[in-house]
Amino acid sequence: MMPSRIAGIGFRETAQVESILDALERAGAGDLRHIALPAVKARHHAAMQLSRLGYQLHPVSAAALAAPATLTDSAASRAAHGTGSVSEACALAALGPGASLAAPREISADGRATAAIAQKDPSPPEDLSQGAAP
Repeated sequence: MMPSRIAGIGFRETAQVESILDALERAGAGDLRHIALPAVKARHHAAMQLSRLGYQLHPVSAAALAAPATLTDSAASRAAHGTGSVSEACALAALGPGASLAAPREISADGRATAAIAQKDPSPPEDLSQGAAP
């Protein structure tokens, strides 16, 4: 079952797990353990270390990564991945329709990783007042 909140991450090949953890902290991930990342980075040593630390990884395909509108529009990210922000797009794509970003992505202190949090509001309760007998 997919959670109602997820952190999306983007990172350079030179990133270490510490870079990603720093970006997650800056984004306010707190105890959030579900992480969406580009599928092409799922076997990266830092991603594997996240998995060993207990994070549940949710790979996002390149096609799904390019679909969501992001709050951030980085020219470098757009050129390399077809999206304005890899971390924002990963989070949104992983949760699917109805997801929204808590805030624009945050960057690690070393500039090697970004993180963003997306959430899905629970469905509103059905309005039982319409058509109900008085």
